[in-house]
Amino acid sequence: MYRNLLYPTDGSTGSKAAAEHARALASSFDATVHVLHVVDARHAGLGASGSFLSDEQSGMSGQSAEAGYEGMGTSDVDDAVTERAEAVVEETVAALGDAETVTAIEVGTPHSTILKYADEHDVDAIVMGTHGRTGVERYLLGSVTEKIVRMADVPVLTIRSDDG
Repeated sequence: MYRNLLYPTDGSTGSKAAAEHARALASSFDATVHVLHVVDARHAGLGASGSFLSDEQSGMSGQSAEAGYEGMGTSDVDDAVTERAEAVVEETVAALGDAETVTAIEVGTPHSTILKYADEHDVDAIVMGTHGRTGVERYLLGSVTEKIVRMADVPVLTIRSDDG
């Protein structure tokens, strides 16, 4: 039933909450988990990669967290963004335990990139966390997870963080 699962992650508490569910599904169905981190390119002009990231505000959250990179040149920022993305992916793979994984780091608009990846890699289901934002905060920031739920051609399992 599920051979390929997509687990998009931005390293936030909300996305980390879904790791156990992705691992359990992968184990139950002997599925491969595709770990995808999207560096948000909507923040053009903030470095060649297009994004500034911090521990809780990263590419998929739709926010720009410039404070951690003030005073850095473009090349240094790009290196820091790349290192951050690689660290998120490595941490996620470790959280998935012995599940078979495929990893990818993409640059683009998060929801579009996730949906495109799902289509291109024959994904059977998407497992992702949600930040649990409501009201004005959700309206202003948008919701990558909500867009995925509405637009995906495959089932989407969403896990809400207790910290939401």
